[in-house]
Amino acid sequence: MATMTLPVTLDDGANRQKLVDAVETAREAAVLDAGEEHVGAHAGVEHEDAVSVSHLFDAIVAGYRGWRWSVTVAATGADSPVTISEVVLRPGPDALVAPSWVPWERRVRPGDLGVGDLFPPEPGDDRLVPAYLDVDDPEVTETAHELGLGRARVMSREGREDSARRWKGGEYGPRADMARSAPATCGTCGFYLQLGGSLKAAFGVCGNEYAPADGHVVHAEYGCGAHSEVKVETTPSVPVAELVYDDSLLDSEPASG
Repeated sequence: MATMTLPVTLDDGANRQKLVDAVETAREAAVLDAGEEHVGAHAGVEHEDAVSVSHLFDAIVAGYRGWRWSVTVAATGADSPVTISEVVLRPGPDALVAPSWVPWERRVRPGDLGVGDLFPPEPGDDRLVPAYLDVDDPEVTETAHELGLGRARVMSREGREDSARRWKGGEYGPRADMARSAPATCGTCGFYLQLGGSLKAAFGVCGNEYAPADGHVVHAEYGCGAHSEVKVETTPSVPVAELVYDDSLLDSEPASG
């Protein structure tokens, strides 16, 4: 025989208010779980759904500054009793929490490698391909064939594109503050040493010892005040009037007595 479930209409407003007002019920549950000395002032209410809310209380626990006890209370209707669903310790907005977990092989960041450290590439690193493959870099291929030598692996197209994106968006890219205030770009500078291969159209190395990017890879649209074609206009430090009187050329007459 088939059964039919009839919809149940709840007085949501009255039920929610009853749950919001159940502060003492929630506090008793927190004290029962954590102890009176570890439960502080009421810190707010979070609405979970139509039949449950969570009351928050400051946690007075050593080492858990900014954490809160969260007590979820529930009731199925305005006439039903308030029950306790769970009591948990949660971090608040100002809580001191551990940083997000990072797998060991991803914990080394750019600049972390020191003298004597070893950091081999991961197996299947898509930035590298065997040297005998077509690397889509005519100068690399030509040089390897000419010398009859080669490296075991070279950078793949993905590896070079990743480097180009990183360099362009970095400290020596076209969007850097120094580049925005520069009189001209590196691509027109005599100290700009253009890279070879597929990156030569956009990148080079700065060879000016007085420039902030000396020895670094720079984007062709980067620039600084040490550009080779910079000219400084020399003007007198004291303004000179356009009309000058030479007293030695003035005629003088004695004053009549």
